[in-house]
This record gives sequence, structure tokens and C-alpha cells, in this order.
Amino acid sequence: MSRRARVSPAEAGLPDGGARRRTPGLRREEVAVLAGVGVSWYQWLEQGRDITVSGQVLDAVSRVLKLTSAERRHLYVLAGLNPPALEVAPGDRDMCQGLQRLIDAWMPFPAHIMDTYWNTVMYNDAAALVLGMRPEIVQNCLIAFFTDPVYMARSPHWEEIAVEVVAQFRAACSEHPEDEGFQAVLEQARELSPRFTELWERQEIRPGGQLRKEMEHPVVGTLHVETTQLRVPARPDLAIVLHTPLPGTETAEKLEWLTSPEGRRGLMYPVAG
Repeated sequence: MSRRARVSPAEAGLPDGGARRRTPGLRREEVAVLAGVGVSWYQWLEQGRDITVSGQVLDAVSRVLKLTSAERRHLYVLAGLNPPALEVAPGDRDMCQGLQRLIDAWMPFPAHIMDTYWNTVMYNDAAALVLGMRPEIVQNCLIAFFTDPVYMARSPHWEEIAVEVVAQFRAACSEHPEDEGFQAVLEQARELSPRFTELWERQEIRPGGQLRKEMEHPVVGTLHVETTQLRVPARPDLAIVLHTPLPGTETAEKLEWLTSPEGRRGLMYPVAG
């Protein structure tokens, strides 16, 4: 009822009725007609009665009431249906500058952000220095993991991590089984890496979470980090990946030196691997 009251007849493409109109916003019968449902059925829906509701009808009502993605999901929950995936609201598309500030503030520790298909959106300086992220490689975290010689040379347990990476990517794909974007990444990964194809055929699925990594940096030596994927509800299409030094490994101190002016001067020569 509150959402019906906030939509004016003009916004819905109806005559406003002038001063004679007493109902703020749309009337029930107007919503019913615009959504293509019966008036009595729509009244029962507002009253929360035990009626049969389909996702198509809820989508039609959501369209008429101009619900946001979050409100549409909430309507599904109220109706007892599995809610659809969140969509990015137009007003939240300008969050990238704030997210860049977030990962820059994570310095001197590596951090990067990837989209739904694991395409690299942005990364901080530490991710470039430690993980080898750079403009000239394929800007997709899955493809780079299986093809970038710098990253592979710095990961002594690459084979073990590869199993986890492929299982996590399959879990991401399972949420969008018909998505052409995922299919494009899969085709490229199969073409470039026979090892990826072998692991993909195992059909293992694991959710993204925390993963411990050991890196061998050519300047500061062994680094031990814990990789954590974080989500921002307003940007469900993005994942923030933070690399946290493990305690008792001197990794934090090494990263602080590596990203310092002195450490950066030490990198001003060709790096092996």
C-alpha cells in the first residue's frame, strides 16, 4: 500500500483525475489493470492472504509500482518465493571511486576488485608488486591465474590453489547457467590452458571465501597471505579481494618495506619470473 501511494497516475501513464481524486497515488483497481491481474486478487495480495502467486505476476506488480531491485526481492520473500538476484541500482554505479579508495587504503597489503566474470576492475599498487597484476596481461583473474608466468612462478603451491580456484569459478557459473559472459571466459580458459580443462571436468564446486596462499617474491622472499572475498550488497556484480598477512610470518613487515620508497627503488631492475 505504501508503494502504491507513492506512484502518481501520471507516472503510471494514467489521467490524474484532478481535484476529485482522494486516493494518494494509484488505486488498487488501477494497479490490477496495469499489472494484468484481477482486482480482487490484487486486493488479496495486499492483504497478505494465502493465494497462489507466481514470479511473473510479482514482476508485473513490481513494474507498475516502480519497485527497486531490493524492494522486488523483498516482495518475493513476503510471497514465499525464491528472490531474484539483486541488480545494480543506477545511483550505485558511481561507487567505483569509493571502492578504489578502499583498496588503496588497504596498502601496503594487496587488494583488487573483480566483476561477476572475474574480470579485473581495479587493483592497488601492492597487488601489482606482489601478484604481478599489470596492464599487459589478460585482465581476467581466472585467465591470468592459468596463463601469467609471473604469477605462476611466484606461487609454489600453484597446483593446490588451482583446484580451489576452478571450483570457486564453477560455483559462480552455477548462479548464472545461461550467461554468455561466463561461457566466453570458459571458452578462452579451455583454449589457453589444458590444465584448466582437466580441473573443470572434475565438476567440483566450492563457494568463494578465504584461501591461504604462499608467494615467493624475488626481492623479499616468502610471503604468507590469507585471501578473502567480500561483497558489497549495493554492487552485487563486484567482489573485493583482500590479501591479509598471516601473523608470525613477517609478511606484514616485508610488504611494508616492499611498498616503501626504498623497496620500490630495489625493484628498479628486471625481475626474474
